[in-house]
Order: sequence, then structure tokens, then C-alpha cells
Amino acid sequence: MEVDFLETTQFKRILFGGDYNPDQWPKEVWYKDMQLLTKADINEATINVFSWALLQPAEDKYDFSMLDDIIQLLTENHFEIVLATSTAALPAWMVKNYPDVARTDFEGRHHRFGGRHNACPNSPTFQKYSRRLAAKLAERYGQLTNVVCWHVSNEYGGQCYCDNCASAFRVWLRDRYNDDIKQLNEAWNANFWSHTFYNWDEIFPPNDLSDAIGPDNATLAGLAIDYRRFMSDSILHNFTDERDAIRDYDATTPITTNLMGTFKDLDYFKWAKEMDLVSWDNYPAYNTPASYTAMCHDLMRGLKNGAPFMLMEQTPSQQNWQPYNSLKRPGQMRSMSYQAMAHGADTIQYFQLRQSRGATEKFHGAVIGHADTDQTRVFRETATLGKELAKLGTQTLGARTPAKVAIIFDWENYWALEYSSGPNVLLKYVDQIHRYYAAFYRQNVSVDFIPTDLTADEMATYDLIVAPVLYMVKPGVADALKTYVKNGGHFVTTFMSGIVDEHDNVYIGGYPGPLRDLLGVWVEEFDALPPEQSNQVIFNDGETSQCNLLCDVIHLEGAEELAKYGSGEFYANSPVVTTHQFGQGTAVYVGTQLVDAGLDHVVEKLIDQLQLTHYQTPNDVELTRRQVAGSTFYFLVNNTGHSTTVDLPIEGVDLLSQKLIPSGNLAVEPFDVKIIKASTAV
Repeated sequence: MEVDFLETTQFKRILFGGDYNPDQWPKEVWYKDMQLLTKADINEATINVFSWALLQPAEDKYDFSMLDDIIQLLTENHFEIVLATSTAALPAWMVKNYPDVARTDFEGRHHRFGGRHNACPNSPTFQKYSRRLAAKLAERYGQLTNVVCWHVSNEYGGQCYCDNCASAFRVWLRDRYNDDIKQLNEAWNANFWSHTFYNWDEIFPPNDLSDAIGPDNATLAGLAIDYRRFMSDSILHNFTDERDAIRDYDATTPITTNLMGTFKDLDYFKWAKEMDLVSWDNYPAYNTPASYTAMCHDLMRGLKNGAPFMLMEQTPSQQNWQPYNSLKRPGQMRSMSYQAMAHGADTIQYFQLRQSRGATEKFHGAVIGHADTDQTRVFRETATLGKELAKLGTQTLGARTPAKVAIIFDWENYWALEYSSGPNVLLKYVDQIHRYYAAFYRQNVSVDFIPTDLTADEMATYDLIVAPVLYMVKPGVADALKTYVKNGGHFVTTFMSGIVDEHDNVYIGGYPGPLRDLLGVWVEEFDALPPEQSNQVIFNDGETSQCNLLCDVIHLEGAEELAKYGSGEFYANSPVVTTHQFGQGTAVYVGTQLVDAGLDHVVEKLIDQLQLTHYQTPNDVELTRRQVAGSTFYFLVNNTGHSTTVDLPIEGVDLLSQKLIPSGNLAVEPFDVKIIKASTAV
């Protein structure tokens, strides 16, 4: 598979730092910050994220004097700089003078100045001034050796439904449908509810004033999905505009923007093709499973074909914007930082380095808190981590994660499945992805995330590909999967797969549509279970489990039954989990939502069948691998607040303690971490 990224090994060390906003403070505070941050072995600052109003106080005036001073101070104190373009929040004068830059929301209200992430992506005014600012920054600072990365905008997202977006959407549609409105009507099944269009200007964005049925449903799902595609493309164009403006003055420094895990609005696989490296912001809640955080790290790594990523933001202690902003427990920030490294991070960065004294983020945690001292638990823990990372040096930089299992994650499936009216309001795309990921996580099986557009040859890198709820099967996907399995690959998919085409029109002839011959089954109908109901599943080997949410009524067409429904429903004793020999490989179909024990049973059988590398550890204690230049590093991370014992299958030197770690039983303290450079690999 071709690799289309700049290697993050161009960083000379693990970047350890984060967002820094000295423009919110007088200069005497800056000098104190340099002393404190240096004491914590912080070596990087992300600056200029929200400074547009300071950099451009008026339409015809730019002022870089404060930014000059900030960069000079950071340079004198040997900080590397991630330089942002400031375009994530508009200046007030721009909204006042050019109202087109503000968004129109889902309810049809045109916004005034306020907030952030507030620009209409199709505003000619925004496009003009954002490009111009990015160019001026690159011209002024692009040749500085300690500017090691460009950070375009910040946490892109949101939707706009203004007239500019409506006009641009029609242009986008004409291109997508070859200027043939009949083709569009067919794609959208537009005869439904008298929706046939005869002129392009009859089409409007699907918001609350037009064709949306609430924010998560739509009259014509094809229209709503196309608007999602269009808006993701529009915002991506904002990114590439600024990226290209930077490249006019700086040809080599990597350019990124911070993504947000499973964030729904943007097709991150498409975005990653335009980014030099992936960065993302990790903000789990107090009750987020460790497996979910690991999944998000692996998804971000997968966007660039397994390349290491930047952990651009995390909090050293607590957030301020979640319902319950619990403190991280002693040691937890350290373990979460190393969990990110275990799954592919080559940087550890925070929001933020100094805590704001006012406005909405004043209670968001920081390395330097409101106490304004180094005598805090958070500062001490940060400094301890900084010293460890400094000693670790460059050993792990650029290391890859070897994986023989891949899970398909597809944003268009995400949108389409959740626009569907039925069959069960509790059916959510990311939930289903996480359930399967978590089953492999519990066995410490490394997982890559892949898009749907890989060729069969690219898929052949993996022994097993899993595609939960592959609801939308786009052109070429079924054929690639069939070739992959026919040539010896193994495939798992589930209920609500193979249902619709790329326009959300159902494949006629029986579910799972174009996957039917691959799976050797056809599904007559599916039963949606309310939360209080469940069914029994009986496996051929005698194991039993419960299932819920959806139950397919399945007919075998060459597949073999691996499990059947228990008694209680008219489809009792009919197959629910099947396997089908297809060429040299196999395809497994799971026609219901198994509870964890049942899903673990399926996954354990696959691990045994395919002889996948896995490790047994206590719950939420993970053992992962990264490899670089002939060295293998095992990251043992206790994500829990209690002590435990691990039967370690390898031996080597712990890079953090410099102690030899023998194989066998190893006591692990709460939130403890070992990075073991293996003398033997398992």
C-alpha cells in the first residue's frame, strides 16, 4: 500500500507541551511560564490558535508585534513551536462588515458574531481572508527552524445552511450527477412524497425549514447524505486553501489540523489524504471505557495507513465542558499519555499550559493552574512525565503497530445508518464498531482501521477484516471483499449490512444485497427488540449467550450454522451466526447484537482459527506492540485504579525504570506503565 505522508520521525524528539495562550496575560507572566514549563521538561508550545482579532485588528491592518515577541521568547528558551493559523474564530469586525461569513444554523437562523468555529465554509469573504492570513504567517515565520508543524484552524466541524452554501451545494450536485437532474432524481428516489426536481434551484439544504425531520432524520436520506458529503468537502476546502497558502512560503514543514476521534461531521479518511500527518484531541469522560479511547487512537492511526500521529490535545486533569468534569486520579494522566503512545502517538500535548483566568475555559485543567505554582499535584505529575519522555529520547519515534486484523470504519455508512428511519432508535454506528473493537481489545489483539475503498490486494495485508453494520455498500466494495476472501482472507460482518447503495436506496432481491453470495445467507426480515427484551443464542459447541437490539430471520444458501436462536420467538432454532467457505477464505455473518460474552466467544474462535497474536491480561490492562528499526516495544498500561498481576509473555528492559523485566507474573500498580524493549518477541 502506498504511503502518502511525511514521516513524523522528522521530529527530533517527542514533542511534550501543548496549547499556550500568552496573549491572554501580561509579559511578566510569560517569563515566569518559561521557568515553570522548562522545569517540567516541556519542550513545545502550540500558539496562535485563536488570535485572529489581535493579528488583524481591521480589514486593512495586520499587527504581528505580539506574536513576534511570543515566538522570540519561545525560541530563546529552546521551545519547538506548533504554529496555528488562528482561523478557527472570526474577528468581530469581519462579521459586522461582512455578514456572509457567519453561519446559518439548522433552524434557519443566521448568526451574529460570537463563539468559535463560526465561519461559513462557502463564504467568499472567509475564504479570502483565511487564505491571506495563513500566507502572511507562513511568509513571516515559515523559515524558522523551531516551527516544526503548522496547525491549520482548530477542531473543524459543524454545518451551515445559508444561501452561499445552497448555491455551492447545487454546483457540487451538478458535478456529482453529471449535470443531469434526472440522474439526481433517480439517485434520491425523488418521486417519494412528490419530490421530483426539474430545476437545480429548486434544491435546498436539508435543514429544519426544508427536508429534515429533526437533525438526525430526513425525508430523502440521499439528499441528506449528499449534503453531509458536500459540507465535509466544503470545510476540507477551507483546510486545503490555508495549507496551499502556507506551501507558497514553506515547502517542507508538516501541516496538520486537530481531528476529534469518531466525530461525525467530517469524513476523516478523505481529510487525511490532504494532511501531512494526523493529529487529534483526546477528551474521554470520567466513565469512558479504556477500550473506547484505545479505539479512537487506533482510528486516528489508521487514517494514514498506520502512520504515527500527534496527540495534539488532552487535559492534564479535568475538562470543563462535560456534564461531570472529574479530576484525573493520581497517575491517570501519565497512563493515558502512554496509552496514546502505545497506540501510535509520537507527541504528548495538552490543552493547556496555563489555565485561563476568565471566560468559558477558565475551569479547564492546565499544567500551570490558578494556584500559579509548581507545588501542585498536576504540575508534579507533568514534570515526572516530562523527565521520563526526555530520557526515552527518540527510541520509539516512528514506530509502527503490526496488525493482522482490520475493522472498516466509514463515515458515509455512519451518516446513512443514522439517517435511517428505523428499525431501532438504539442502533448507533460507533457503538457497533466499538463492540467489535472491544472484543479484540480484551484479547490484546492489535487492530487497524481501514476505509472501504481499499483494493483486494491492499486488504490482503490482513488475515481478518471486520465490518460491523456495513449498511451502505458502495460500488466496488463487494467485489473487493469477494476477491479478498476468495484469495484466502477472512471476513466478518453483521446485521444491517449490505442493505443500501451509495444513495441509500435498498438493494432489491434480499438482504444482504451484494454481499449475499459472499456470506451464503439471505435475510428475510429483522426483528427490532425494545430494551427490555432479549433472545437466547445457542452455539454449536454448547455455549449460550443472550442477544438484543436486532434479530435477523436468516436462510442458509451455502453457509453453515454456527449458532441458532433459542426458544421464545417464531424464529427459534433458525440460524443466527453463520460461516461460509468462499474460495480459499471464509465469511462469517452475525445476525444479532450479541452481549459481550457471546461476542467474546465468536472472537476467541476466530483468534484460534487464524492463530492471531494475542495476550491474556486482566480487564483494562493492555499489552500492545510498536516496532521500528528492528526493535519491538511492548507497552503495558494499567488503565485502572487498582493493583493487579500480569502474566507477562515477554522479557526485556523497561525503558522507564531501566530495570530488566522477566517474563512471568508481574505486579502492576494502579495506573502503572512499562515500556519493555523486548529481547524476545512473542
